[in-house]
Amino acid sequence: MTRSRNRGRSLEELERDRWPAPPTDATRLVATAHALRRRPIDELTVEDLRLLIGQDIGLPYLLPLALKVLRDNPMAEGDMYEGDLLSAVLTRNLAVWTESPDLGRELRAIVSELTDLPPHLQRKIERFLTL
Repeated sequence: MTRSRNRGRSLEELERDRWPAPPTDATRLVATAHALRRRPIDELTVEDLRLLIGQDIGLPYLLPLALKVLRDNPMAEGDMYEGDLLSAVLTRNLAVWTESPDLGRELRAIVSELTDLPPHLQRKIERFLTL
């Protein structure tokens, strides 16, 4: 889990991995991901978390933060749609949950209480629960 003393640090600092500057013709997604890796993780918004998690960037540090958000508001919304952070978290590779079983249990507890979900989220939850 992310320790509170790490929250003022960036993913680059935490992972000890500085990415080179993105190419000048990089997509907006690539340029944004590079920039977000340099921002302290306690300054990341729901949208920032959604974007980075959706790209499998910084998961050991960002999933605990995302689950904290989801505990308070399971349908937290970035820039796409209500529940987009939950969707990003639910669709991570099985290995993520195998490596971090406590996080998987926490996510199961969060989603077990949800009802009346849009079909696309319900399918993702059902898939996650079968892992």
